[in-house]
Amino acid sequence: MTVDVKICGLSTPATMAVALEAGADYVGLVFFPPSPRTLDLATAVPLADMARGQAKIVALTVDPDDALVDAIAANLRPDIIQLHGSETPERAGEIKKRSGCAVMKAVKVATSDDAETAFAYAVPNGPCDTILFDAKAPKDAILPGGNGLTFDWRALEGVAGRHDYMLSGGLTPDNVAAAIRLTGTRAVDVSSGVESAPGTKDSALIRAFLKAAKAV
Repeated sequence: MTVDVKICGLSTPATMAVALEAGADYVGLVFFPPSPRTLDLATAVPLADMARGQAKIVALTVDPDDALVDAIAANLRPDIIQLHGSETPERAGEIKKRSGCAVMKAVKVATSDDAETAFAYAVPNGPCDTILFDAKAPKDAILPGGNGLTFDWRALEGVAGRHDYMLSGGLTPDNVAAAIRLTGTRAVDVSSGVESAPGTKDSALIRAFLKAAKAV
């Protein structure tokens, strides 16, 4: 069984095609204006249509209001809505019901106590189908994720085996294999680690990341 890979922050047909050809299991489209990877729906819909039936389409949002949730659900028709803000378990449940989509909740980790907060969100205790563990952003950071920061993966030792999760935060083609081996994760997520500049995906790095992760 190979590890599932999510390539997040795709923004062009060319890099979407590379990610799909190289075997991405999930593709992420960002809807958060401060991010250099953000898209409007007019740009995102054709990208989602490229991936439909080949990879799971993930719409990344940060504390989305009902209007954005409705627009994404109706126009993009993603498989998953990713919540990367300060959404409560209750709000995550509302978004899941309103959109009819599966929900992925990003949990920011610096310590093992941070990782434990995932249990309030994860099925069966909470509404979220998938937990994404990401590095906690610095206090002055503009972005809640996609900052290229890692965290001490040993912080996940207490949740290992208790529920499946996706690992994110500073992963690159050079360190993803080590991260998989240390944590035992079955899924990984990358954004800035396959970019040549903020928001600019590098086709060679996408291929290298997928090759390294799938080889473990």
